[in-house]
Amino acid sequence: MSRAGKAATSSDTDADLESGTLNAPESTEFDAQPQETAAATSALGAAGARGAAAARTGADVARGGASVLRNTAIGFATALRRPLASFHLVLGLTAVLTVMGLVMVLSASSVEDISATGSPYSKFFSQLIYVGLGVVAFMFALYLRPALLRRVALSSVLVSIALLVAVLVPGVGSKVGGARRWIDVGGFTLQPSEIAKVALILWGAHLLADRGRKGNIKELLLPLGPVVVLMAALVVAEPNQSTAMIIVAVGAMLLFYAGLSSKLIASLIVVFTLLGVFFALAEGYRSARVAAWLGRTDDALGASYQSNQARYSLADGGLFGVGLGNSTAKWSYLPNAHNDFIFAIIGEELGYLGAGVVILMFGVLTWVGMRIASRVSDPFLRLMAATITTLIALQAIINMGYVVGLLPVTGIQLPLLSAGGNSVILVLFMMGLLANAARHEPEAIAALAGGRESRTGRLLRLPRPLPYIPPRPDRPAPARPAGHGPAPRKGRPAPARRGPSQPAAPSPYDRHPYGDENLSRRQGPRRELPPIRSQGRTAEPWRGDRAGRDRNAQQQQRRGQEKGRRAW
Repeated sequence: MSRAGKAATSSDTDADLESGTLNAPESTEFDAQPQETAAATSALGAAGARGAAAARTGADVARGGASVLRNTAIGFATALRRPLASFHLVLGLTAVLTVMGLVMVLSASSVEDISATGSPYSKFFSQLIYVGLGVVAFMFALYLRPALLRRVALSSVLVSIALLVAVLVPGVGSKVGGARRWIDVGGFTLQPSEIAKVALILWGAHLLADRGRKGNIKELLLPLGPVVVLMAALVVAEPNQSTAMIIVAVGAMLLFYAGLSSKLIASLIVVFTLLGVFFALAEGYRSARVAAWLGRTDDALGASYQSNQARYSLADGGLFGVGLGNSTAKWSYLPNAHNDFIFAIIGEELGYLGAGVVILMFGVLTWVGMRIASRVSDPFLRLMAATITTLIALQAIINMGYVVGLLPVTGIQLPLLSAGGNSVILVLFMMGLLANAARHEPEAIAALAGGRESRTGRLLRLPRPLPYIPPRPDRPAPARPAGHGPAPRKGRPAPARRGPSQPAAPSPYDRHPYGDENLSRRQGPRRELPPIRSQGRTAEPWRGDRAGRDRNAQQQQRRGQEKGRRAW
């Protein structure tokens, strides 16, 4: 084909594709397609931008939450490394649990107080007075030094044993509900079994602190074991089996932390557990409680009534609770709601979350107490802090255990939360002893000695703790052969021999003509000559120089005095 034909063909084709011709496509399709494509592209771009923004927003939220958690963890760890962190944690947890106990006692006892006295604040005001006395006991414990506690430990045990005997005497101990557990003193009710716990802790820690981990069973068990058995027997005679078991547990804790072997501790626990089962089955009401716990009774209004009502209260509370003050069980459905079963009211009004917070606070308190016991250097404070912490944790576990049905019902109260005069006073006193031990940590002692006292310490003017100085080990006396009479008495130690008042003169034997320094090293230390009287400048050079300096100083002093007289 020629160039003219090719040109004609191309021109025809272009002419056919022009707009309005027969073979041309519709203009609407070609005109609308680019606009729709741009709109779709913009729509997809906007959706992608929104998705990317949402993804970035979610990532930023996750990143911000992770940073907040990380900063919180770092801040908490930094706060725990402070010297007085244990002391402040004990103060804070004690204050929170005490205030929460007052609020829950008011909520749980208001209905019964209205029906009995017409006022909803009867038991609350009584508990408030006991808490005030407990705060005084807490402050008093902060001012006690470990040496004073050790001096009064034996007398406190003797007084507690005397009170346990006196409460069994008719006319001295008041009988309530078939049991003699209290002594009325001028309108104030005294419970000797609660005092016996604290006295046993102090005396046991004092007794076992100096014996250490020697592994001698006789030294560890005597006389602590007989005293524990005597106290437990007197408490069982009241009768009060649950408190007697707590006293035995306190003795076992002291022996365990003092270094008694775990096998012997386990055997003692088995023996006392069998004795506890025997005494539980010996009385009718105790065996009924055990049978109700095991599910061997069908009497819903009998021995299992209280535990069933407690579980119903926890079930009604649910996750978030029915609200503070809106409990149904306190309307005379649950006996002793303000005392032994206060945890059921907490679970009903504050829900599982509130009950979980209570459990968490007791867990943190246990950790802090063991932290204090592991840090203090004084063995007396170590045993005391560990035993107090374990006792409070054990009482909390037993109380919450029988409220939820895991243990048979006993009379153990929830520390700092249940209503009770002697219990709250002595628990606050033990918390004060624990806070006092926290101030005796080595880091806390160093910080307080450097003037880094906290605001609480400055406000209360607490005494500065003294560092623990371990006693010197006694030197064993030399063994004497048999048949040579008694060992000689130990006389007074000879006074320390004073050294020479003046430095020793150099010995001529240290000089060697060939400068052999190794020979002088092998000969030992330099010989010391006795001090001699100074002979002026003709004696040794160091004595003459010193005498000259003394004369020059005296002459200068006289010249200065003479100049002063002339100037005057």
